[in-house]
Amino acid sequence: MNTPFDEPPRRPGLFASLRASFLTGLVVIAPVGLTIWLIWSVIGWIDSVVLPLVPYTFQPEQYIGINLRGVGVIIFLLFTIMIGWLAKGLLGRSLIRFAEGIVQSVPVVRSIYSGVKQIAETVFAQSERSFEKACLFEYPRKGIWAIGFISTTAKGEVARSASTGGDLVSVFVPTTPNPTSGFLLFFPREDIIELEMSVEDAAKLVISAGLVYPNAKDPSQPEK
Repeated sequence: MNTPFDEPPRRPGLFASLRASFLTGLVVIAPVGLTIWLIWSVIGWIDSVVLPLVPYTFQPEQYIGINLRGVGVIIFLLFTIMIGWLAKGLLGRSLIRFAEGIVQSVPVVRSIYSGVKQIAETVFAQSERSFEKACLFEYPRKGIWAIGFISTTAKGEVARSASTGGDLVSVFVPTTPNPTSGFLLFFPREDIIELEMSVEDAAKLVISAGLVYPNAKDPSQPEK
């Protein structure tokens, strides 16, 4: 109940209103601007690497008089598609095996090439693989819970060497706020709790440091 001595609520001043509007606009503009800037920078970097390798007579700048950003990206895409198409054939596979045989005979180059090839195959050649489900487990000790992503059921020597009565599950444990980094842990299946939320929602939860929770009733709105 209000009394005559209660002060009426103060309306925010002009500076506070401008500040709130500025921060709201910044939240809207920053993701769009950073995305456009990142894409624009990547396109420019690819152009700077690819275009010097292209003969000047084949560059559009010679005919239109201006440097079109993105031409190097198109040339890179066409060249990569052509190499991939050739590599699928018998002749292409034979040439690749022959070239890799030469590379494997050079000590330092062999180590660099093997590492880069393994990373490329993991990122690109197996891109159709994805995490199965998000899960919850106690880590790093009892009573503390962490979110992880189930990748596969452990196989081979790892599964044989672990002294578990059931299946051993490989779980990727992401870090906050960058979920692309983390570490791999192996859990008995009975020690993990599979979550109903999607992998994308779990990733948002990790990125936001627990500020954005998925809403089971309306996935388009965060849970309150």
